[in-house]
Amino acid sequence: MSFSLLTFSFVFFVAAASLYIFRKIAKVIGLVDKPNIRKHHSGSIPLIGGVSICFTVVHYLYLNPILFDNNNWYICSIICLTLLGTIDDRFDISFKIRIIVQAIISILMIEYTGIMLANLGNMFGFGQASLTLLAVPVTVIAVIGAINAFNMVDGIDGLLGGLSIVTFSSISILMYWTNQTDKLYISLLFIVSIIPFILMNLGVIGRERKVFMGDAGSMMIGFTVIWLLLGASQDNQVSTIRPVTCLWLISIPLMDMTSIMIRRIQKKRSPFMPDREHLHHIFQNKGFNTHSTLILICALATLFSGIGLIGEYYQIAEPIMFWGFLILFLIYNSILQLISKTTSDLSNN
Repeated sequence: MSFSLLTFSFVFFVAAASLYIFRKIAKVIGLVDKPNIRKHHSGSIPLIGGVSICFTVVHYLYLNPILFDNNNWYICSIICLTLLGTIDDRFDISFKIRIIVQAIISILMIEYTGIMLANLGNMFGFGQASLTLLAVPVTVIAVIGAINAFNMVDGIDGLLGGLSIVTFSSISILMYWTNQTDKLYISLLFIVSIIPFILMNLGVIGRERKVFMGDAGSMMIGFTVIWLLLGASQDNQVSTIRPVTCLWLISIPLMDMTSIMIRRIQKKRSPFMPDREHLHHIFQNKGFNTHSTLILICALATLFSGIGLIGEYYQIAEPIMFWGFLILFLIYNSILQLISKTTSDLSNN
């Protein structure tokens, strides 16, 4: 099993070619994103970034079974999530249906692959925290949380792609350190598959060819990230990473989702009701343009992932890493709460 320059080039070509093909199909079947009160782009943009990435990944994995025993289950899972996301992109289905399907896929993942969050490590400083009977429900919540964290962060051009590359790059480094080559190759496969999408999404190769990721892509990416992190931190057969490190690698999507759901509940709104109070919206409300916002948020994600990598490399005590993350989130949430309140007060005056 090798991932050579030739392989990289082939994967890149398949991803780029599929974007062009699916883009034309999307316009015919109405799989496009139209401007509304929350979406301020111009024109109808094809929502096929996720479909293209899924096609590229499945095509490669079918011909080159990297995950061996779990290869087919993983392929089935991301195809189901991509189909679910595509249907949601086209017809805007209820969030309840999405969560039910995500929960079913999570349970099937546990049942047929054995991948689950069974041990939190010495995260709290009181010894190894084994979840025992709570392992299954906590895993389902973790999978649903990761899927929706990446789904909710997709709000401006390049952001989901940029954050995904930061996360997959960090996972690649960890997998290289621990010699988990299957997960290393999956991470590299996604990075290469995402690059053509970013180029089209940002209009680097022509504004008239612009595409969006869509829920199909964000859900598939979120699932893949949690699949890799659970496998990398819970597998007793290989050298693993510590569970606390995983929090740092998905810090921005995780903190943004948690913070905004807290604010929605405080305002007595549904935590799943979309609005314009995400981190990228707050940056833009403060005068930053789209590109500046993208760079700043990706830089923050890189910084936090870097802290996680350093903590793992130097084996900094797990409680320090966990409580440090929790303190960071409390600061993050407090700042965003204050900014959101200030912005709301100004708009009401």
